This record gives sequence, structure tokens and C-alpha cells, in this order.
Amino acid sequence: GSEAAGEQGQEEEAEDRLKEHMDNLLDKSTKTRQVALQSLRLAFSSKTLSEFLLERRLMLTDSLEKCLKKGKGEEQALAGTVLTLLCLQMGSGPEGEEVFRSLKPLLISVLTDSTASPSARQSCATALGMCCYIAAADLE
Repeated sequence: GSEAAGEQGQEEEAEDRLKEHMDNLLDKSTKTRQVALQSLRLAFSSKTLSEFLLERRLMLTDSLEKCLKKGKGEEQALAGTVLTLLCLQMGSGPEGEEVFRSLKPLLISVLTDSTASPSARQSCATALGMCCYIAAADLE
């Protein structure tokens, strides 16, 4: 019994940290946002969090959109990577499709922006390709 309680406590602690990172995506400080994106990238790539993310996908999608729109260089590149991992976590169902559909125009915008950094453009190209493969309902 105490082992299960310990595991649940660790899971709640991990979820609290994830919530904090998501909140930090809206911080005024670029460095804080980048650290939050790096932490989310690590979390999303190391553990299945689809249940946790389902109810937070809209808030997370909005935050990633702000990072892609207002950020520069590394922040945009990290946001593209986190978006790809979010799409992977959501899967090929309606939730993944919704995330992809809402951010697709912005990904294309960064990708085709010749003033954006090469790393940001590359990250958005990867996000566009992966999310399209995973979650696009429209065959075209």
C-alpha cells in the first residue's frame, strides 16, 4: 500500500512540475520560456502523458502558438519540437487533429519566413511533416 501511495505522490509531483512549466510558457522572460520548453520537451519524450495532456491541450496549444509567433530563433525551434511531441502524445484521433489544424497555418508561416532562423524553420518543417503524418485527417 505505501509503495502505491509513494508512486501516486511522485506522479502528482511530476504533474505539478509540468503545470508549472506550462504556466512558464507565458512568462515575460525569454529565458524562462525556453527553460520551460526544454523541460516539456524532455517530459513529453520520456513518458506517455496523453491522459494528463488531453484536458490541457488547448491551453498548451495557445501557449505554443504565442512562442511561435512572438519568439525568435531557439524559442521557435523548441516550440516546434514540443508541438511535434504534443501531436505524438495526442495521437491520430480528433484531439491530435485539432492541435495540428490549429497550428498548421503558423507552422507554414514560420517555415516560409525567410527572416526566421534556420533552426526555427527546420523545427517547424519537422513539426509540420510529423503532425501531418500523425494527425491530418485531410489526405491532401
